[in-house]
Amino acid sequence: MSDAELDFPTGLERAAELALERKAEDVLGMDLRSISTATEFFLLASGRSDIQVKAIAEHIIDEMKKESLRPSHVEGLGDGRWVLIDYFDFVVHVFHSSAREFYQLEVLWGDAQTRTFGD
Repeated sequence: MSDAELDFPTGLERAAELALERKAEDVLGMDLRSISTATEFFLLASGRSDIQVKAIAEHIIDEMKKESLRPSHVEGLGDGRWVLIDYFDFVVHVFHSSAREFYQLEVLWGDAQTRTFGD
């Protein structure tokens, strides 16, 4: 299945757009439906600094609230190294690039089908 054929929720696609508005890098959607019962999708995005990571995460949270999408849980916003934003059906992970490299969620969930957003 190609990237274009993957069916991601509208909210996840909107979160990807919002991350890209704040110059997030390596924005990647992961379809976990066939390999996880915890959530259906991940969205991964990277920032180059703690400040950028916070800005990306806050922009996603604030703009999604305006569209009546509120996270059930947010973790790590104070640190700016790895912010997790849980929207039930999908979870947004905004990483500092070094933290993303260290935790390697793409490798951990390597069986997931993926779609790259942006360039």
